[in-house]
Amino acid sequence: MIISEGAGRDLARLVVPRLGKLVETQGAPGEPYRLMDAAGAVVEPVSVFFRELLASGRSVATVRSYGMDLLRWWRFLAAVDVGWDRASRIEARDFSCWIQATAKPRKPRTGSATSKAAAGGANPVTGKPSRGAQYAVTTVAHSETVLRTFYEFHLDAGTGPIVNPFPLDRSRRSGRANAHHNPMTEFRRDRVGRYRPRVPYRIPRGIPDEMFDAIFAALPSDRDRALVAFWVSAGVRASELLGMRVADVDPGQQVITVVRKGTRAVQQVPASADAFVHLRIYQQSLRGLVPAGRTQPLWWTLRRPFRPLTYHGAHRMFERVNASLGADWTLHDLRHCAARRMARDPELPLRHVQAVLGHAALTTTQLYTAPDQEEVVEQVLAHHARRAQQREQPPVAPAGPAYDPQSLAILWGRPGASA
Repeated sequence: MIISEGAGRDLARLVVPRLGKLVETQGAPGEPYRLMDAAGAVVEPVSVFFRELLASGRSVATVRSYGMDLLRWWRFLAAVDVGWDRASRIEARDFSCWIQATAKPRKPRTGSATSKAAAGGANPVTGKPSRGAQYAVTTVAHSETVLRTFYEFHLDAGTGPIVNPFPLDRSRRSGRANAHHNPMTEFRRDRVGRYRPRVPYRIPRGIPDEMFDAIFAALPSDRDRALVAFWVSAGVRASELLGMRVADVDPGQQVITVVRKGTRAVQQVPASADAFVHLRIYQQSLRGLVPAGRTQPLWWTLRRPFRPLTYHGAHRMFERVNASLGADWTLHDLRHCAARRMARDPELPLRHVQAVLGHAALTTTQLYTAPDQEEVVEQVLAHHARRAQQREQPPVAPAGPAYDPQSLAILWGRPGASA
Protein backbone atom coordinates (compact mmCIF):
# COMPACT_ATOMS: atom_id res chain seq x y z
CA MET A 1 0.00 0.00 0.00
CA ILE A 2 1.65 3.21 -1.23
CA ILE A 3 0.74 6.44 0.52
CA SER A 4 1.75 9.73 -1.07
CA GLU A 5 3.27 12.52 0.97
CA GLY A 6 0.23 14.72 0.57
CA ALA A 7 -2.51 12.13 1.13
CA GLY A 8 -1.49 10.75 4.49
CA ARG A 9 -3.29 8.16 6.57
CA ASP A 10 -6.39 8.48 8.66
CA LEU A 11 -4.66 7.79 11.96
CA ALA A 12 -7.84 8.46 13.91
CA ARG A 13 -9.41 5.34 12.39
CA LEU A 14 -6.27 3.25 12.29
CA VAL A 15 -6.56 0.08 14.38
CA VAL A 16 -3.25 -1.45 15.47
CA PRO A 17 -3.94 -4.99 16.74
CA ARG A 18 -1.77 -6.43 19.47
CA LEU A 19 -0.11 -9.05 17.28
CA GLY A 20 3.22 -10.61 18.06
CA LYS A 21 5.04 -10.59 21.38
CA LEU A 22 8.41 -10.28 23.05
CA VAL A 23 9.37 -13.65 24.49
CA GLU A 24 11.97 -14.28 27.19
CA THR A 25 14.15 -17.25 26.24
CA GLN A 26 14.81 -18.33 29.86
CA GLY A 27 18.59 -18.13 29.79
CA ALA A 28 19.38 -18.95 26.16
CA PRO A 29 23.05 -18.00 25.57
CA GLY A 30 23.43 -14.76 23.64
CA GLU A 31 19.70 -14.30 23.12
CA PRO A 32 17.76 -13.31 26.25
CA TYR A 33 14.69 -12.13 24.29
CA ARG A 34 13.09 -12.86 20.93
CA LEU A 35 10.59 -10.79 19.00
CA MET A 36 7.83 -12.92 17.48
CA ASP A 37 5.65 -11.64 14.65
CA ALA A 38 1.92 -12.24 14.13
CA ALA A 39 2.58 -15.68 12.61
CA GLY A 40 4.69 -16.78 15.56
CA ALA A 41 7.99 -16.63 13.65
CA VAL A 42 11.13 -15.06 15.02
CA VAL A 43 11.89 -11.61 13.57
CA GLU A 44 15.47 -12.20 12.49
CA PRO A 45 16.45 -8.52 11.87
CA VAL A 46 15.58 -7.76 15.49
CA SER A 47 17.47 -10.82 16.76
CA VAL A 48 20.59 -9.65 14.93
CA PHE A 49 20.15 -6.21 16.46
CA PHE A 50 19.81 -7.76 19.94
CA ARG A 51 23.09 -9.62 19.48
CA GLU A 52 24.73 -6.35 18.48
CA LEU A 53 23.46 -4.71 21.68
CA LEU A 54 24.83 -7.53 23.84
CA ALA A 55 28.17 -7.42 22.04
CA SER A 56 28.47 -3.70 22.76
CA GLY A 57 28.00 -4.28 26.50
CA ARG A 58 24.30 -3.51 26.88
CA SER A 59 22.48 -5.25 29.71
CA VAL A 60 19.60 -7.71 29.41
CA ALA A 61 17.26 -5.04 30.78
CA THR A 62 18.27 -2.75 27.91
CA VAL A 63 17.52 -5.50 25.40
CA ARG A 64 14.04 -5.92 26.87
CA SER A 65 13.40 -2.17 26.82
CA TYR A 66 14.49 -1.92 23.17
CA GLY A 67 12.39 -4.97 22.34
CA MET A 68 9.18 -3.37 23.62
CA ASP A 69 9.75 -0.33 21.39
CA LEU A 70 10.44 -2.54 18.37
CA LEU A 71 7.31 -4.58 19.13
CA ARG A 72 5.16 -1.45 18.92
CA TRP A 73 6.83 -0.52 15.64
CA TRP A 74 6.26 -4.01 14.16
CA ARG A 75 2.58 -3.93 15.13
CA PHE A 76 2.18 -0.53 13.47
CA LEU A 77 3.86 -1.74 10.27
CA ALA A 78 1.54 -4.77 10.20
CA ALA A 79 -1.48 -2.46 10.56
CA VAL A 80 -0.40 -0.24 7.62
CA ASP A 81 0.81 -3.26 5.58
CA VAL A 82 4.39 -2.09 5.08
CA GLY A 83 7.50 -4.24 5.49
CA TRP A 84 10.18 -3.12 7.90
CA ASP A 85 12.74 -2.77 5.10
CA ARG A 86 10.25 -0.80 2.96
CA ALA A 87 9.38 1.74 5.64
CA SER A 88 9.96 5.36 4.71
CA ARG A 89 9.87 8.63 6.57
CA ILE A 90 6.14 8.78 5.93
CA GLU A 91 5.64 5.67 8.06
CA ALA A 92 8.01 7.07 10.69
CA ARG A 93 6.08 10.34 10.79
CA ASP A 94 2.73 8.58 11.02
CA PHE A 95 4.01 6.26 13.74
CA SER A 96 5.25 9.25 15.74
CA CYS A 97 1.84 10.89 15.45
CA TRP A 98 0.03 7.65 16.28
CA ILE A 99 2.03 6.78 19.41
CA GLN A 100 1.49 10.28 20.84
CA ALA A 101 -2.28 10.10 20.34
CA THR A 102 -3.14 6.45 21.00
CA ALA A 103 -4.09 4.97 24.34
CA LYS A 104 -1.56 2.54 25.71
CA PRO A 105 -2.75 -0.94 26.72
CA ARG A 106 -2.68 -1.60 30.43
CA LYS A 107 -4.19 -3.94 32.93
CA PRO A 108 -6.22 -1.94 35.47
CA ARG A 109 -5.33 -2.67 39.09
CA THR A 110 -8.23 -2.06 41.41
CA GLY A 111 -7.43 -0.51 44.73
CA SER A 112 -4.17 1.15 43.70
CA ALA A 113 -3.57 4.84 44.18
CA THR A 114 -2.99 5.29 40.47
CA SER A 115 -6.33 3.78 39.46
CA LYS A 116 -8.21 6.03 41.90
CA ALA A 117 -6.64 9.25 40.57
CA ALA A 118 -7.99 10.82 37.43
CA ALA A 119 -5.89 10.55 34.31
CA GLY A 120 -3.33 13.33 34.38
CA GLY A 121 -4.44 14.53 37.82
CA ALA A 122 -2.16 14.95 40.80
CA ASN A 123 -2.00 12.44 43.61
CA PRO A 124 -3.47 14.06 46.76
CA VAL A 125 -0.67 12.67 48.97
CA THR A 126 2.47 13.02 46.85
CA GLY A 127 1.42 15.73 44.39
CA LYS A 128 2.82 13.67 41.50
CA PRO A 129 0.77 13.63 38.28
CA SER A 130 -0.77 10.24 37.61
CA ARG A 131 -0.09 8.34 34.43
CA GLY A 132 -2.52 9.33 31.72
CA ALA A 133 -4.11 7.13 29.10
CA GLN A 134 -1.51 8.05 26.46
CA TYR A 135 2.14 7.09 26.36
CA ALA A 136 4.43 9.36 28.33
CA VAL A 137 6.64 11.83 26.49
CA THR A 138 9.73 10.02 27.75
CA THR A 139 8.43 6.75 26.28
CA VAL A 140 7.83 8.39 22.89
CA ALA A 141 11.31 9.93 22.92
CA HIS A 142 12.90 6.63 23.89
CA SER A 143 11.01 4.84 21.12
CA GLU A 144 12.30 7.30 18.51
CA THR A 145 15.88 6.82 19.68
CA VAL A 146 15.60 3.02 19.61
CA LEU A 147 14.09 2.90 16.12
CA ARG A 148 16.64 5.36 14.73
CA THR A 149 19.46 3.27 16.22
CA PHE A 150 17.92 0.07 14.81
CA TYR A 151 17.81 1.44 11.28
CA GLU A 152 21.27 2.96 11.59
CA PHE A 153 22.62 -0.50 12.41
CA HIS A 154 20.96 -2.12 9.39
CA LEU A 155 21.92 0.82 7.20
CA ASP A 156 25.60 0.28 8.04
CA ALA A 157 25.21 -3.49 7.54
CA GLY A 158 23.47 -3.02 4.19
CA THR A 159 20.47 -5.10 5.25
CA GLY A 160 17.84 -2.39 5.57
CA PRO A 161 16.49 0.54 3.59
CA ILE A 162 19.01 2.87 2.00
CA VAL A 163 17.56 5.84 3.94
CA ASN A 164 16.90 5.86 7.67
CA PRO A 165 13.15 6.39 8.20
CA PHE A 166 13.93 8.18 11.48
CA PRO A 167 16.36 10.94 10.44
CA LEU A 168 18.17 13.51 12.51
CA ASP A 169 16.92 17.06 12.66
CA ARG A 170 19.06 18.95 10.14
CA SER A 171 18.21 22.32 11.68
CA ARG A 172 19.97 21.23 14.88
CA ARG A 173 23.10 19.82 13.26
CA SER A 174 23.92 22.44 10.64
CA GLY A 175 27.55 23.54 10.68
CA ARG A 176 30.27 22.20 12.92
CA ALA A 177 29.05 20.55 16.10
CA ASN A 178 29.34 22.86 19.16
CA ALA A 179 31.07 25.59 17.19
CA HIS A 180 32.14 28.58 19.36
CA HIS A 181 31.28 26.60 22.47
CA ASN A 182 31.46 28.44 25.76
CA PRO A 183 33.47 26.25 28.18
CA MET A 184 31.30 27.48 31.08
CA THR A 185 28.13 25.97 29.60
CA GLU A 186 27.06 22.45 28.70
CA PHE A 187 27.42 21.03 25.21
CA ARG A 188 24.36 21.10 23.00
CA ARG A 189 22.70 17.86 21.99
CA ASP A 190 23.07 18.14 18.22
CA ARG A 191 22.09 14.54 17.53
CA VAL A 192 18.35 15.00 17.98
CA GLY A 193 15.83 13.09 15.90
CA ARG A 194 13.36 14.93 13.71
CA TYR A 195 10.41 13.06 15.23
CA ARG A 196 11.66 13.17 18.80
CA PRO A 197 9.37 15.20 21.10
CA ARG A 198 10.79 17.64 23.59
CA VAL A 199 11.06 16.06 27.01
CA PRO A 200 10.13 18.48 29.83
CA TYR A 201 12.80 19.30 32.37
CA ARG A 202 12.03 17.63 35.67
CA ILE A 203 13.67 18.05 39.06
CA PRO A 204 14.04 14.74 40.93
CA ARG A 205 11.54 14.56 43.76
CA GLY A 206 12.49 13.07 47.09
CA ILE A 207 10.16 11.62 49.68
CA PRO A 208 9.59 14.00 52.63
CA ASP A 209 10.79 12.74 55.99
CA GLU A 210 7.32 12.54 57.53
CA MET A 211 6.00 10.57 54.54
CA PHE A 212 9.00 8.25 54.62
CA ASP A 213 8.33 7.52 58.29
CA ALA A 214 4.76 6.56 57.38
CA ILE A 215 5.99 4.31 54.58
CA PHE A 216 8.54 2.61 56.83
CA ALA A 217 5.91 2.02 59.52
CA ALA A 218 3.61 0.38 56.95
CA LEU A 219 6.20 -2.16 55.79
CA PRO A 220 4.98 -5.63 56.77
CA SER A 221 8.22 -7.63 57.18
CA ASP A 222 11.85 -7.42 58.27
CA ARG A 223 12.92 -8.09 54.70
CA ASP A 224 11.01 -5.09 53.39
CA ARG A 225 12.36 -2.87 56.16
CA ALA A 226 15.90 -3.94 55.34
CA LEU A 227 15.38 -3.30 51.62
CA VAL A 228 13.94 0.19 52.11
CA ALA A 229 16.61 1.07 54.69
CA PHE A 230 19.36 0.19 52.21
CA TRP A 231 17.68 2.00 49.32
CA VAL A 232 17.21 5.21 51.28
CA SER A 233 20.67 5.22 52.89
CA ALA A 234 22.96 3.81 50.17
CA GLY A 235 21.16 5.40 47.22
CA VAL A 236 21.69 2.37 44.97
CA ARG A 237 19.24 1.44 42.25
CA ALA A 238 16.58 -1.15 42.93
CA SER A 239 18.06 -3.72 40.55
CA GLU A 240 21.56 -3.21 41.98
CA LEU A 241 20.42 -4.02 45.51
CA LEU A 242 18.27 -6.99 44.47
CA GLY A 243 21.20 -8.53 42.59
CA MET A 244 23.39 -8.81 45.69
CA ARG A 245 24.71 -12.07 47.16
CA VAL A 246 25.38 -12.94 50.76
CA ALA A 247 29.11 -12.26 50.32
CA ASP A 248 28.36 -8.70 49.17
CA VAL A 249 27.49 -7.54 52.70
CA ASP A 250 30.25 -6.37 55.06
CA PRO A 251 28.68 -5.25 58.36
CA GLY A 252 32.11 -4.67 59.95
CA GLN A 253 33.03 -1.99 57.40
CA GLN A 254 29.36 -0.95 57.04
CA VAL A 255 29.48 -1.25 53.24
CA ILE A 256 27.71 -3.31 50.59
CA THR A 257 29.06 -4.35 47.19
CA VAL A 258 26.85 -3.79 44.14
CA VAL A 259 27.25 -4.14 40.39
CA ARG A 260 26.47 -0.83 38.70
CA LYS A 261 23.66 -0.88 36.19
CA GLY A 262 25.32 0.80 33.20
CA THR A 263 29.04 0.17 33.47
CA ARG A 264 28.72 -3.20 35.28
CA ALA A 265 31.47 -1.99 37.59
CA VAL A 266 31.76 -3.54 41.06
CA GLN A 267 31.62 -0.84 43.75
CA GLN A 268 31.44 -0.72 47.52
CA VAL A 269 28.77 1.64 48.84
CA PRO A 270 28.32 2.67 52.50
CA ALA A 271 24.94 2.30 54.16
CA SER A 272 23.38 3.22 57.49
CA ALA A 273 23.77 1.08 60.60
CA ASP A 274 19.98 0.65 60.85
CA ALA A 275 19.94 -1.07 57.46
CA PHE A 276 22.43 -3.70 58.64
CA VAL A 277 20.41 -4.26 61.83
CA HIS A 278 17.22 -4.95 59.86
CA LEU A 279 19.17 -7.18 57.47
CA ARG A 280 20.57 -9.25 60.33
CA ILE A 281 17.09 -9.75 61.79
CA TYR A 282 15.83 -10.82 58.37
CA GLN A 283 18.71 -13.26 57.84
CA GLN A 284 18.14 -14.81 61.26
CA SER A 285 14.48 -15.46 60.38
CA LEU A 286 15.57 -17.36 57.23
CA ARG A 287 18.11 -19.61 58.94
CA GLY A 288 17.56 -23.19 57.78
CA LEU A 289 14.83 -22.22 55.29
CA VAL A 290 16.94 -21.12 52.30
CA PRO A 291 20.23 -22.46 50.92
CA ALA A 292 23.26 -21.26 52.87
CA GLY A 293 26.45 -20.04 51.25
CA ARG A 294 28.27 -16.86 50.38
CA THR A 295 27.32 -17.13 46.70
CA GLN A 296 23.59 -17.51 47.39
CA PRO A 297 21.15 -14.63 46.72
CA LEU A 298 20.67 -12.22 49.59
CA TRP A 299 16.95 -11.53 49.08
CA TRP A 300 14.22 -14.18 48.92
CA THR A 301 10.45 -14.24 48.58
CA LEU A 302 8.37 -14.48 51.75
CA ARG A 303 6.10 -17.31 50.61
CA ARG A 304 7.01 -20.92 50.04
CA PRO A 305 8.58 -22.23 47.95
CA PHE A 306 11.29 -19.66 48.57
CA ARG A 307 12.70 -18.14 45.38
CA PRO A 308 15.14 -15.28 44.76
CA LEU A 309 13.31 -11.96 44.95
CA THR A 310 12.93 -10.24 41.57
CA TYR A 311 12.40 -6.59 40.74
CA HIS A 312 8.73 -7.16 39.94
CA GLY A 313 8.19 -8.79 43.33
CA ALA A 314 9.78 -5.85 45.16
CA HIS A 315 7.80 -3.44 43.00
CA ARG A 316 4.51 -5.10 43.94
CA MET A 317 5.48 -5.00 47.62
CA PHE A 318 6.02 -1.25 47.42
CA GLU A 319 2.79 -0.78 45.47
CA ARG A 320 0.82 -2.44 48.27
CA VAL A 321 2.41 -0.12 50.84
CA ASN A 322 1.54 2.86 48.64
CA ALA A 323 -2.06 1.69 48.31
CA SER A 324 -2.45 1.58 52.09
CA LEU A 325 -1.33 5.23 52.29
CA GLY A 326 -3.01 6.49 49.12
CA ALA A 327 0.39 7.46 47.67
CA ASP A 328 2.16 6.65 44.41
CA TRP A 329 5.85 6.73 45.30
CA THR A 330 8.16 4.40 43.36
CA LEU A 331 11.27 2.45 44.27
CA HIS A 332 13.36 4.95 42.33
CA ASP A 333 12.00 7.74 44.51
CA LEU A 334 13.88 6.12 47.40
CA ARG A 335 17.10 6.68 45.45
CA HIS A 336 16.07 10.30 44.85
CA CYS A 337 15.40 10.65 48.57
CA ALA A 338 18.86 9.35 49.47
CA ALA A 339 20.50 11.59 46.87
CA ARG A 340 18.75 14.73 48.12
CA ARG A 341 19.66 13.99 51.73
CA MET A 342 23.34 13.52 50.87
CA ALA A 343 23.54 16.41 48.40
CA ARG A 344 22.13 18.86 50.96
CA ASP A 345 24.58 17.94 53.71
CA PRO A 346 27.06 20.85 53.80
CA GLU A 347 29.73 18.62 55.35
CA LEU A 348 29.52 15.99 52.59
CA PRO A 349 31.35 16.99 49.36
CA LEU A 350 29.24 16.76 46.24
CA ARG A 351 31.98 14.75 44.52
CA HIS A 352 31.55 12.06 47.16
CA VAL A 353 27.80 12.01 46.56
CA GLN A 354 28.49 11.60 42.84
CA ALA A 355 30.72 8.61 43.53
CA VAL A 356 28.15 6.93 45.77
CA LEU A 357 25.32 7.43 43.28
CA GLY A 358 27.46 6.29 40.35
CA HIS A 359 26.76 9.35 38.19
CA ALA A 360 29.05 9.84 35.19
CA ALA A 361 28.77 13.65 35.33
CA LEU A 362 28.69 16.00 38.28
CA THR A 363 25.90 18.01 36.63
CA THR A 364 23.56 15.05 37.18
CA THR A 365 24.31 15.09 40.91
CA GLN A 366 23.80 18.85 41.06
CA LEU A 367 20.15 18.37 40.12
CA TYR A 368 19.50 17.20 43.68
CA THR A 369 20.61 20.54 45.10
CA ALA A 370 17.73 22.36 43.40
CA PRO A 371 14.66 23.11 45.55
CA ASP A 372 11.69 20.84 45.05
CA GLN A 373 8.09 21.95 44.53
CA GLU A 374 7.15 21.78 48.21
CA GLU A 375 10.05 24.02 49.22
CA VAL A 376 9.28 26.55 46.50
CA VAL A 377 5.63 26.78 47.57
CA GLU A 378 6.56 27.07 51.25
CA GLN A 379 9.13 29.81 50.71
CA VAL A 380 6.96 31.86 48.34
CA LEU A 381 3.98 31.68 50.71
CA ALA A 382 6.24 32.84 53.55
CA HIS A 383 7.30 35.75 51.34
CA HIS A 384 3.67 36.77 50.78
CA ALA A 385 2.99 36.51 54.52
CA ARG A 386 5.91 38.82 55.32
CA ARG A 387 4.71 41.33 52.73
CA ALA A 388 1.21 41.31 54.20
CA GLN A 389 2.58 41.80 57.72
CA GLN A 390 4.64 44.77 56.60
CA ARG A 391 1.60 46.44 55.05
CA GLU A 392 -0.42 46.04 58.27
CA GLN A 393 2.21 47.63 60.54
CA PRO A 394 2.12 51.45 60.91
CA PRO A 395 5.09 53.31 59.47
CA VAL A 396 7.84 54.04 61.98
CA ALA A 397 9.34 57.55 62.02
CA PRO A 398 13.05 57.57 61.36
CA ALA A 399 15.21 58.12 64.43
CA GLY A 400 16.82 61.53 64.84
CA PRO A 401 20.53 62.18 65.12
CA ALA A 402 22.09 60.99 68.38
CA TYR A 403 24.93 62.62 70.33
CA ASP A 404 27.93 60.85 71.70
CA PRO A 405 27.63 60.65 75.54
CA GLN A 406 31.36 61.28 75.96
CA SER A 407 31.16 64.48 73.91
CA LEU A 408 28.23 65.72 76.01
CA ALA A 409 30.17 65.07 79.21
CA ILE A 410 33.09 67.15 77.95
CA LEU A 411 30.74 69.93 76.82
CA TRP A 412 29.05 70.25 80.21
CA GLY A 413 32.21 69.79 82.16
CA ARG A 414 31.15 66.72 84.06
CA PRO A 415 33.71 65.12 86.34
CA GLY A 416 35.61 62.16 84.90
CA ALA A 417 35.29 63.35 81.31
CA SER A 418 38.52 63.27 79.33
CA ALA A 419 39.20 65.93 76.70
